[in-house]
Amino acid sequence: MGIKICKFGGTSMADGNVILASAKIVESDASRRYVVVSAPGKRFSGDVKVTDLLYQCYESVLDKNTDKFEKIFEKIQARFLSIEKEIGKDLGLQAELDEIKKRILNGESEDYCASRGEYLAGKIMSAVLGVPFVDATEFIRFDEHGLLDEKTYALGSQVLKKYNRAVVPGFYGLSAKGTVKTFSRGGGDISGAVVARALRAELYENWTDVSGFYACDPRVVNAPKWISKLSYQELRELSYMGANVLHSEAIFPVRVAGIPIRICNTFRPEDTGTYILPKVTDISLEQPVTGIAGKKDFTVITIEKSLMNAEIGFTMRLLTVLDRHGISFEHLPSGIDTISLVIDNANLRHGVLDVLVKEIKDAVNPDLLSVHTDIALVATVGHGMAKNIGTSARLFKALGDAGINVQMIDQGSSELNIIVGVNKDDFANCIQAIYNEFFN
Repeated sequence: MGIKICKFGGTSMADGNVILASAKIVESDASRRYVVVSAPGKRFSGDVKVTDLLYQCYESVLDKNTDKFEKIFEKIQARFLSIEKEIGKDLGLQAELDEIKKRILNGESEDYCASRGEYLAGKIMSAVLGVPFVDATEFIRFDEHGLLDEKTYALGSQVLKKYNRAVVPGFYGLSAKGTVKTFSRGGGDISGAVVARALRAELYENWTDVSGFYACDPRVVNAPKWISKLSYQELRELSYMGANVLHSEAIFPVRVAGIPIRICNTFRPEDTGTYILPKVTDISLEQPVTGIAGKKDFTVITIEKSLMNAEIGFTMRLLTVLDRHGISFEHLPSGIDTISLVIDNANLRHGVLDVLVKEIKDAVNPDLLSVHTDIALVATVGHGMAKNIGTSARLFKALGDAGINVQMIDQGSSELNIIVGVNKDDFANCIQAIYNEFFN
């Protein structure tokens, strides 16, 4: 019998009752032997995730605001003690909470603070299932650059195979300096994939609050088509562009071993879910598009200069400006005499945009530089797009008919996706128009 790795997200760990339901899912299949958990998420609209509260705790200690810290930590403590009460047994959480509080007040790192939600959630699930708790710091390693260290997989296999079953907290591991280090937000999905690869699992199940992927966001389009399967590449494109069912980096560990991922609904465990596979072989020419996803709040800096293509080192000088400020770009569409930097607005706070514009002008002396703010990006993704004549024409006609002005176009070299930049006010209409063209 093969091994299945189960990762339960924040909504699946939100309170005692749903944790008990998650445990039943694990116990219903003997091959579900290893479990990875997130910190408790929102229980209802307006609720606050435990991880967000922990970040606030760290910030209040940094600000030397003890009163604020006490109030926030009291919310965290109340949340976990409520879970303990709902589960109906003494899980020893008070002692754990006291120790965590003491360490945060004594100056523990931000990553340590943020990781404690997963740590406590792991302790809870371990007690509920009656299986060993294995701390992620025992095998998940980051290198000196903060990247996942390849030795994690061999070490994970060595550590985890000591146990027939185990629970592992997601989201964090051990840095090269021997301190707790977290992945980026939502990184518990990556932890689950790491465990799956370390144990050469037959399947990585990611349990959340939706029954898989849909062709687009149900909050934008009413009742969109459910996707039964998609490829690693399609997942990467859709997740990166805002389809937040699974972290976009979660495919990297399992891709090497060719392990499929199944997205499952904790609240509807009977649903088939969506399978994410190394390859999708039965590409449909009748349905070239797999999904549509998008994100708002980008700025596009467009540089125009005659004979740009003949100017050696032009792009290097341009990107050196971004590197100097520690800013990454999302896309870099270009023409023979034009190039555009697409940057997430989160990287342009505190007047950085004005500084960038000045330094870019100094670095490359453009004929014209223009800045477009309030841009939204919408990606249309599917393996069938490259094989289907007229897909691009259909997409842009649909946008034209809907009265949407396309301000930027970027198509990947694999022809797996077409990304358009539109005004953020046209975001929802853009997705709806593309969906109507390819799915209705």
